[in-house]
Amino acid sequence: MENTLTTGRPNRFARLLLADRHSVPLSIALHLVPGALIVAVYAFIAAPLVDSIGYPPFLAWAIALAIVLFPVQFGLLWLGKQRTGKYSLRGALHYMDKPVPRGKVTWLIIFCLVWMTVVSLALMPLDNVVYDAFFTWIQYEGAGPSATTYLDGFSRQMLAITLLVCLPFTGWTLPLIEEYYFRGFLLPRLPQLGKWAPVFSTVLFSVYHFWAPWTVLSKLVFLFPGVWFAWKKRDIRISIGMHPGSALLMSAFGTLAVALGFLG
Repeated sequence: MENTLTTGRPNRFARLLLADRHSVPLSIALHLVPGALIVAVYAFIAAPLVDSIGYPPFLAWAIALAIVLFPVQFGLLWLGKQRTGKYSLRGALHYMDKPVPRGKVTWLIIFCLVWMTVVSLALMPLDNVVYDAFFTWIQYEGAGPSATTYLDGFSRQMLAITLLVCLPFTGWTLPLIEEYYFRGFLLPRLPQLGKWAPVFSTVLFSVYHFWAPWTVLSKLVFLFPGVWFAWKKRDIRISIGMHPGSALLMSAFGTLAVALGFLG
């Protein structure tokens, strides 16, 4: 059974968050507040800092994500400690008991990884259409539908440094924290939504990306299989393999392409 350890004595706030069921309004807030904080940190801290040293806006977004998501990760560990008496993700997260056999979970991860990578690239024209129709008013520096907009206009050397510095974070660690939080912590606490829980999770996770609202529709398509399988099989390894896995794959190829002179 998941999360059955009760050696700790959670305080009132922790009990609210560790409850087996979150109310829909609470879940909406927990999904969206981190995204709003990321935009605020970008606007008031990361963007001025990165602009002052002349590096691409991509670095500023990486810094903003890290400033918000690393405390989220610590918060999950703290919640685990409230339940188990020691800092542990297992005290706070579900879907970590690995119920799917290794061979089957490997194939599910491969399917979801290929799906997300291929479909996200195929739907870039949709992002372009949505951006041009509804979001040209957004004033973030480097905002635009292209996956490389936040990197355009900088030297190859500067791009290479930026991507190498960001690779371990945007290519794995930060997407991994997102999976722990959104799929391991929030998604299992919506039993009242039944089969709509993965839809709810996918929609709110897509909207959470306030820094790129023109990608919401495409995210709904390429994220849903991994979210659904993680929920259906109660195994977070599937969505981890899909999301951080795809981020690592594309980040590594992008960094290599810049280093070899194919981009920039």
